[in-house]
Amino acid sequence: MVLKRDKCIFKFSPFQNPAIRVSPNTSVEIETYDCFSDQIKTNEDTLEKLDWNRVNPATGAIFIEGAEPGDTLKVIIEKIEIGNKAVVATGKELGVLGDLFDTLISKVVNIENNEVLFSDKIRIPIKPMIGVIGVAPSDKEINCGTPGEHGGNIDTKLITEGSIVYFPVFVKGALFALGDLHACMGDGEVCVSGAEVNGKITVRFEVLKDLRINSPIVVNSECVSFIASAPTLDEAANLAVRFAHNFIKERTDMSSEDIIMLFSLIGDVQVSQIVDPLRTARFTLPYWIFEKLNVKIQ
Repeated sequence: MVLKRDKCIFKFSPFQNPAIRVSPNTSVEIETYDCFSDQIKTNEDTLEKLDWNRVNPATGAIFIEGAEPGDTLKVIIEKIEIGNKAVVATGKELGVLGDLFDTLISKVVNIENNEVLFSDKIRIPIKPMIGVIGVAPSDKEINCGTPGEHGGNIDTKLITEGSIVYFPVFVKGALFALGDLHACMGDGEVCVSGAEVNGKITVRFEVLKDLRINSPIVVNSECVSFIASAPTLDEAANLAVRFAHNFIKERTDMSSEDIIMLFSLIGDVQVSQIVDPLRTARFTLPYWIFEKLNVKIQ
């Protein structure tokens, strides 16, 4: 099944009419624009000419049959394919150093042989990841540029091919969408963008009836990351640690003091992004500890 990129949304909404309906365990190939809706094709296409109402599109929404509020949506990222050009942007009041610039700046870069050609001297290996991914919140609309418990613009570079992302389901059908592919991006996304690129992603959905979570979780073969977003990075980091604590506490007989001491020895507070309306942090634990504790994430 293929979902074309013209079926895109600019906000996650419980009132959104679904573009398609799918059954669990169905693979869907989702086509995406880049975060600028492919408006910047050359270096002559400046940010000043941009229609900012078309920024951060996500393709969807996808209604997953059987998903109900209180369930968990399991999203397996089976494949990511990206285009051959990317856009990097920064400028006045954008990113961490926005105070240094008087104008808006964009740069179109080619992608060849699995590398971003940043300059004549610098070639960066690609590591495609998904920036915007999530489900509809329960009772309000949230623009695709803002992260939260529903996911959204969480800009977490661990969301790559082969990873699994878990979302709490707030509305019937979950109303899933994704977009904002990056050919590569560093933690923090400090200039306000990654290497923004269009492409297509193949995902498969499962609906978990016996797993309850409050915020996204990203899992790969090496680690489990608990994702949280908040007005400040400190708040986001604290929330991510608390989310991980609650997850372990509810599934083991460990005391809170043992959990937090264990976390301090083996866990990592990591930054996802620091440039969106809310900041996103993650608390990452090695996968082996879940095996030792006999805690299954499904």
